[in-house]
Amino acid sequence: MKPINKFLKKPKSFWACVRSISQHVGYSSGDTLLAPNLQQITAAFGDLGLDAVKINQNGNPTQLAADLIEYFSERARLLMAEAQLNLMDAEKAKNLFTELHTALNPTCPIPMNKQKLAMRAPAYLTGIVNMLIEQNAKGMPCDYDPRELTTITRDGQPLRTLARRVDGAFPSTINPVAVWEIKEYYYTTTFGSRVADGVYESLLDGMELEDLREQESIDVKHYLMVDAHYTWWKCGKAYLCRIVDMLHMGYVDEVLFGKEVVAELPRIVSEWVKLTNERGAPGLPEKTP
Repeated sequence: MKPINKFLKKPKSFWACVRSISQHVGYSSGDTLLAPNLQQITAAFGDLGLDAVKINQNGNPTQLAADLIEYFSERARLLMAEAQLNLMDAEKAKNLFTELHTALNPTCPIPMNKQKLAMRAPAYLTGIVNMLIEQNAKGMPCDYDPRELTTITRDGQPLRTLARRVDGAFPSTINPVAVWEIKEYYYTTTFGSRVADGVYESLLDGMELEDLREQESIDVKHYLMVDAHYTWWKCGKAYLCRIVDMLHMGYVDEVLFGKEVVAELPRIVSEWVKLTNERGAPGLPEKTP
């Protein structure tokens, strides 16, 4: 999933409205994702003690209201049309993993999940991602399992070091052109705090990378890949909405849901290869703008 361009340049005050209205009206009802209309947004502003004139002027939507209504509608459409259809359960993920493993005969790392006994198995989405990256990286290195913090350098010293370890970096954790997070939760039965924390971790990474981009003119691509239909769609639609918000706030470049990685990663990795070739040898410091 790519962001809709017209929403990428919205000020942070717009996203404050999105969050406030969403948490007050709600994100979903049953299997339906909510897209608040003018009356609901106006009522939310009133309930929250905000100035409803900013939203509704004599029954007519302001530009802010019109933009919010359009965004809520597009957010619901994107999740219904893309996320819901691409998210897999454990059996579908296993079948896709097995199919790709047989076809690609990979040499990249294939980590195991953290489950025990009968549920102990390869981490299906992570394995699929790793295999697709290896297949399309044209022999370039990749850190599939970083054991250190990501660092951007300039003039022989650290310029920024991210607060937490990412799940993957290309071509390395030193001056990467891209980093990514993978959130697969096939065996959870509730949407617990660990799953929610995964969303906030990606938000933190995105905020740090935004600062790097705005203050130092260095762009490191940031991706989020998630899977497990029950966990995200049945239990966590509110967090799917927050992920789409995060995408349009510019904190991630693309979000890939489940089997979407098969269609999109070859293109994405080709872009990484091109960026790496343009920069020079992997691991070289970024040039001073």
